[in-house]
Amino acid sequence: MATQPDPAEDSVDDLVDSVHVLNSLEKIVLTIFLAVIIIMTVLGNLLVMVALCKDRQLRKKKTNYFIVSLAFADLLVALLVMPFAAIELTVGHWRYGETFCLVRTSLDVLLTTASILHLCCIALDRYYAICCQPLVYRNKMTPLRVTLMLGGCWVIPSFISFLPIMQRWNTIGIEEIIDERRFSISTNETYCVFLVNPSYALICSAVAFYVPLGLMVLAYQRIYVTAMEHARQIGTLQRAGSAPEHLSSSGGGTGGSSETHGSSRMKIETKAAKTLAVIMGCFCLCWAPFFVTNVVDPFIQYTVPWQMWTAWLWLGYVNSGLNPFLYAFLNRAFRRAFLMILCCGDERYVRKSSYGPSHAHSGSANGTTIALRLSLLPNRSYSDNGRRILSSELESQDSVGAL
Repeated sequence: MATQPDPAEDSVDDLVDSVHVLNSLEKIVLTIFLAVIIIMTVLGNLLVMVALCKDRQLRKKKTNYFIVSLAFADLLVALLVMPFAAIELTVGHWRYGETFCLVRTSLDVLLTTASILHLCCIALDRYYAICCQPLVYRNKMTPLRVTLMLGGCWVIPSFISFLPIMQRWNTIGIEEIIDERRFSISTNETYCVFLVNPSYALICSAVAFYVPLGLMVLAYQRIYVTAMEHARQIGTLQRAGSAPEHLSSSGGGTGGSSETHGSSRMKIETKAAKTLAVIMGCFCLCWAPFFVTNVVDPFIQYTVPWQMWTAWLWLGYVNSGLNPFLYAFLNRAFRRAFLMILCCGDERYVRKSSYGPSHAHSGSANGTTIALRLSLLPNRSYSDNGRRILSSELESQDSVGAL
């Protein structure tokens, strides 16, 4: 009995066959482009991890472990996920079997979600460091809490990756659509197809993107407001010429020096606020298109073209390559460690504070000024409480990362 060809199957075959339209030159260009992305992602994140291992000062700051754990997640994305996605894209089909397709997909969801959750934890850490009192930050970000947060960044993604994907919960109700797209009759080739039903799309997208995005927006919004408020306070003190006595003394005892320091601090505050916009802009630009499409596609009968899926997916992968630049390369302590590594331990790049006497901390820390905070405290003794605040302030200084 003859059967009529399925129009849906024909359209799928046409889409699949269009992959092979790429000529040799286009494949070479695409391969080089994807290889550059992968290599840059590996080198950038590997450098972050090596810096923490070699620099004793970086290891003393517990909040730097968020950045290093983020680098480890992004490194695994570049080593375990991106190469197979690049091979499938350039070759035009999947050659490693159905089981490994599920494993690769599970690793993809696990590692990219872990990377996003790390970004959320960094935002929360900076919120406590900048917007809360120093002693509150010390009580909040204890070593145990940092460990639990890091553990959550790795455990939570497993509940939306290996568990449901290996059990095929994401395919319930759409098995026929997946079977049609997994195998092409015209080319006799198989493909690693990852489609999700509406319920999984909503749950996965909420856990992996929308909830972390909401927390990051709230945290960075408060940080932005706090940084700009401190910049206005510094500017007001400058214009009024009413800098406190200990502010002036920290600048060498001269009014001109105090004014210079105030101007420098205000610039740092403003730069910190602008950096937040860059961080959030890059994150949303890289991941929002993919997760919006991920939610919409099941409700429009999976009609999103594969070209769009591929573009959005690789845009998300690019975020793993940008993270070292946004969260580590903009951090002065990490930059010095990178220079030490790349310059083979040249003593010129050793931090003076690591070996010499401590200097007066009159600069900006945590997006605000230590001296300004002390000057705004109500009438109280600076002997004991001031030292405790200053100690907690300096402890939280490196948690700001790019700020």
